[in-house]
Amino acid sequence: MFENIDFSKMGELLNKVQEKAKAMELELDKKEFSAKSGAGLVKVSANGKGEIIDVSIDDSLLEDKESLQILLIAAINDVLTMVTQNKNSIAGEMLGGLGGLKV
Repeated sequence: MFENIDFSKMGELLNKVQEKAKAMELELDKKEFSAKSGAGLVKVSANGKGEIIDVSIDDSLLEDKESLQILLIAAINDVLTMVTQNKNSIAGEMLGGLGGLKV
């Protein structure tokens, strides 16, 4: 099962993974994603980690709680989908970059 694995390179591999993980965290800190719903009546922004950092609600929605809830949920789901897709893309690049290392 392990006959083709060079365990002497495991430390090198782990160091590369740690370096890439740190770089990914820094990149996620810098990114910002925004999603709108209701033709821009609600806007939600999140950072690359998936933390909601801003919510903007048009005053016209303040008297219509049900519409506000629906539009807020839609915008939050959209922005979190963007964050997830970005994380998956970065992780794929990170793991793909390790492909050249023979373990």
